[in-house]
Amino acid sequence: MILSRKITLTISLFIAGVCAHAQTDTQRTEIYNLIKRIIPAHANAFEIAFIPKNGDKDVFELESKNNKIILRGNNGVTIASALNYYLKNYTHCDISWNGSNLNLPAKLPAVKGKVRISTPYKYRYYLNYCTFNYTMSWWDWDRWQWEIDWMALNGINMPLALTGQNIIWDRVYKSLGFTDADLKTFYSGPAYFNWFWMGNLDGWGGPLPQSWMINHEALQKKILARERALGMTPILPAFTGHVPPSFEKKFPKASIKKTLWSGFPDSVSILDPNDPMFTTIGKKFIEEEVKTFGTNHLYSADTFNENTPPTSDSTFLNDVSKKVYQSMAGADPKAIWIMQGWMFSFSAKFWQPTQIKALLNAVPNDKMIILDLYSESKPVWNRTDAYYGKPWIWCMLHNFGGNISMYGRMNNVANDPANALNSPQSGHMQGIGLTPEAIEQNPVMYALMLENVWRDKPIDLDSWLKDYAYRRYGKQNSTINEAWNILRQTVYNGAVTSGGPESIITGRPTFKRSNRWASTKKAYHPKDIIPAWEKLISVADELKNSQGYQYDLVDLTRQVMANYADTLQHAFAYDYKVKDMDAFNQHAKQFLAVISDMDKLLATRKDFLLGVWLNTARQNGTTAAEKALYEKNARNQITLWGDKNSVLHDYACKQWSGLLNNFYKPRWEHFFTYVNNSVQQGKPADEKVFDKQIRDWEWQWVEGSEQYPDKPSGDAITIAKEMYAKYHPLITKLNLKE
Repeated sequence: MILSRKITLTISLFIAGVCAHAQTDTQRTEIYNLIKRIIPAHANAFEIAFIPKNGDKDVFELESKNNKIILRGNNGVTIASALNYYLKNYTHCDISWNGSNLNLPAKLPAVKGKVRISTPYKYRYYLNYCTFNYTMSWWDWDRWQWEIDWMALNGINMPLALTGQNIIWDRVYKSLGFTDADLKTFYSGPAYFNWFWMGNLDGWGGPLPQSWMINHEALQKKILARERALGMTPILPAFTGHVPPSFEKKFPKASIKKTLWSGFPDSVSILDPNDPMFTTIGKKFIEEEVKTFGTNHLYSADTFNENTPPTSDSTFLNDVSKKVYQSMAGADPKAIWIMQGWMFSFSAKFWQPTQIKALLNAVPNDKMIILDLYSESKPVWNRTDAYYGKPWIWCMLHNFGGNISMYGRMNNVANDPANALNSPQSGHMQGIGLTPEAIEQNPVMYALMLENVWRDKPIDLDSWLKDYAYRRYGKQNSTINEAWNILRQTVYNGAVTSGGPESIITGRPTFKRSNRWASTKKAYHPKDIIPAWEKLISVADELKNSQGYQYDLVDLTRQVMANYADTLQHAFAYDYKVKDMDAFNQHAKQFLAVISDMDKLLATRKDFLLGVWLNTARQNGTTAAEKALYEKNARNQITLWGDKNSVLHDYACKQWSGLLNNFYKPRWEHFFTYVNNSVQQGKPADEKVFDKQIRDWEWQWVEGSEQYPDKPSGDAITIAKEMYAKYHPLITKLNLKE
């Protein structure tokens, strides 16, 4: 018997060793492939090696030996982070969504001595449900592969992984007897999955073709395989009660509540967590998901997302939380619930200490992690005793709706994570994260936030910004450093707002300084960023070949012009008020010209092209009908968002070439025509009347099919200089006070 046990143990240890070796080989292969993708011409200069963790913390090392640069880490993410550390600090390179600098010397500089760095954060979280739509709706594998590389380079080890989940829903509900006809009005279109997944809406933008589900199941498998091979632990979705509209017919005894969200006319069916079927369906979902995608035992579930619970009774809230967790643990006893803490900020009046405690205390502390989703502006951890004992993660939200605006709270991001980490009041803070509604903008804010990953002290912005500019542009330049210091004190010293201030250009036309989602209120004086513009343009000839510089120059020029357009809007609103129609029409003409010039400027960079968004949407279609459906989804989300009467119109507005000249400019032209006609008829211009009239025109654009370029046109530097020559004299003559 003893011999038998020894043999069994020996075999088990052997198998475990073989599996561990195979896993290491897989990671080794994936890391070498990553290096080849990032710096193919220099990949042979690097060797990799695995080392143990530093206690329970991830660690990497750098060292030069035998004419090779040795990258060591405890997994693929940390070795990739070692590579990024080397590229940033030894070759002054930068890898960014918006213009990378990988201009490496022929002979790479050696590392003196051994560098060893460990992170103070167990978890480095990435993504928001919204990111999967406001940015990622149409991504293919190539784009995902680039992003996963970027995640690894920046130390991300806990990414949200929501792609492909609709086919899981499909299988679960069909196993309960639902047909394709029953589910036709359930699934949303691809641009609206986030809000479907969170139980806010049914069917909008659909019906969803089966081909999408099949293709994105395959895509999710590739995403998860790569993330896991690099040592990441992706988070999969769980069930929170959202059921098809036909659920009541199939199960008439089920306890269903109806919810309405953000003006959508059709209610959504949510299964009561106390109904026995809740746990049954939740368990089925996890089982099917694990069978299809595997698991790292991390599951995302958000109850009451932007919906107020039917009661504030603590017993009810405790029961809800308990049932959600039980539905996970019933299928996976190792399940850990990852909860976005957005509702505690969004509905702060409802979520008082009693209600928050009731929701959180139903789940064991080691089985739940809270994302403090908006820490840089509206932290919740510091008013909840650090979530009453739950592990939690400090997150930067930053962007809402994918809006294009230079914005950030740089001082908070540089200081607050480390200050929280070292605070006695921070409880079980175990990580930091990025939770933007959209990415691919304001790259400096994301580079700054990710600098915290390998630090436990606040970041010195003076030195960090100089290093960042050097890496981004490939050269040291005192004028650039002065420009960035100005930007730090202005656009990147933002107020606590829902993202950056949007230009009135992208709002439905009005005489007011804001309209629904477009708010022109700024935390800085527009005149105060002009010196940064002057300095950036003055070094154009020296830095013109830098992609990062080109993007930043175009973006800053865009911001200055957008601010000027806001000033012109204030002017023509005043002209109308005092009945000076000659001045009104002159300022309106200038306002329209700014929009056209912004369109021309932004056409020089792929980052700002409407055609990229629309054409990648169409490329996901396998038939003409699918292509048309996906394009309509793409057009709708960035304009009206919902139907003609949607209160979310312009929430996801974009200052993009193509959209400026073909949606925003004509909409303003209609407004100016309406105002002039009203004056000629002796009637006051009624904005509510115009608001109703323009909706048909807006919907016509949503249903359109005109094509837009997805390749840049014109030289970014030349056209930025052209805009500077035209607008700098006009703007500097103004007395800008707002």
